[in-house]
Amino acid sequence: MKTLRDIGNFEGVKVFLRVDFNVPLRDGVVSDDTRIKAAMPTVDFLRAKGAKIVLASHMESIDGGTPSLEPVVRRLAELGLHALFVSSIRTARDLIESGSAGSDCMLLENLRQFEGEKANSEKFARDLASLADIYVDDAFSVCHRKHASIVGVPRFLPSYAGLQLEKEVANLSRAFDPAHPFLFILGGAKFETKLPVIERFFDTADTIFVGGALANDFFKAKGYETGLSALSKTGFDFKKFLGSSKLLLPVDVVTEKRETRASNALSADDKIVDAGEKTVAALQEKINAARFILWNGPLGVYEDGYKGPTLELAKMIGDTTARGATTIVGGGDTLAAIDTLGVADKFTFISTGGGAMLDFLATGTLPGIEALS
Repeated sequence: MKTLRDIGNFEGVKVFLRVDFNVPLRDGVVSDDTRIKAAMPTVDFLRAKGAKIVLASHMESIDGGTPSLEPVVRRLAELGLHALFVSSIRTARDLIESGSAGSDCMLLENLRQFEGEKANSEKFARDLASLADIYVDDAFSVCHRKHASIVGVPRFLPSYAGLQLEKEVANLSRAFDPAHPFLFILGGAKFETKLPVIERFFDTADTIFVGGALANDFFKAKGYETGLSALSKTGFDFKKFLGSSKLLLPVDVVTEKRETRASNALSADDKIVDAGEKTVAALQEKINAARFILWNGPLGVYEDGYKGPTLELAKMIGDTTARGATTIVGGGDTLAAIDTLGVADKFTFISTGGGAMLDFLATGTLPGIEALS
C-alpha cells in the first residue's frame, strides 16, 4: 500500500477521505465517538498540510436503516473540526468549484443512502471520484466490503492508506509472527465467519479458546446435550480440532435459568447464555502465561446483559500488557466491554474492525487493501 507519507505536497489538493463514522446514535446524538476519534489523526494530518477534504462514510441503525450523518457533524464540531454537511454529490461539487466558504472540509451524507454504493456501481464511483484529486481510505472496518467507496473510487484516483488503516494492517499483521505462548480467544456467534480464522491460526497458536455461541457447535460435535442453545445452521467438520490439546472450550456454563452447569451436563430445556466461573479461572491461567494474546468476541450473550465474564476477561487481558505481553483485540462487544471498564489504554492495540479484522486475519488482506495496491 502507498500511504500518506508517500505524498509530497498537499497544498490545495482535494482529498476524498473514506472514514468509518458508523457510530451509534441515541436520541439523535452520537453516543460513542470511538470511530470518529480514530479518524482524527488522518484528518488533522491532511488539514495541517493544506488539503481540502471531502469526508465520506456509511451509517447503519440497529434495525438496518440508513440514518443521516448530520449528528456526526455536530460531534465533529465538539471535537474541534468544523465540517460542512452536504446532502448530495452535486452540491459538494458545486461548493468545491465555486470555492465557497466551508468547502475546504465537508461531510457527505450517508453513502448507503445513494444508489450504487453497495452495488459498486461504476457510475457512482466515478461521481465520487469527481470530487477529488486523490483518494484516501481510513475505514479499515469496511475494507472487507466490495462497495463503490471502498474498491470503486480507487480505480479512478491515485489511492493511499490513511494513518488508522496503516496502523490496523501493521498491528494485526503481528499475529502472523507472534511471540509464544500465543493465546487466541474467539467468542461471539456466526461460526461460518470465524471458522476460517480458527483454521488459519490452529498451527500457529499455542492455545485457541472458543467461547460464546461458537462453543455450542463444538459441544454438539462432542455429543453433549446443548438444549435450546444457539447453534450454527450449517454443519462443520470439527474432527481435526476436537482431538487437539490446543483447543480449549468452556468447562462450565451459565444457563438462561441463571444456573451454572458443567458443559456436558445440560438438560434438554437449558439454554447457554454465558461462561461459568471455572471457565474464567482456566482462562486466567492461560492469560498469565501468554506473551501474545489475540481476542475477538464476548463469552456470553452480551447484548442481552450477560456481561460479567466478558468484563472479567477484558480486565485480565488488559492487566497483562503491563508485564510485557502483546494484546490485540477487536469486535463490537469486545470494544463495548473495554469501554465500560475504561481500560482502552491497557491494550497494545484495539482494532476498529469486527468482520474486517477476522477476514484480514484469515487471509492477510482485504478487498479495500487490494484496491490500494
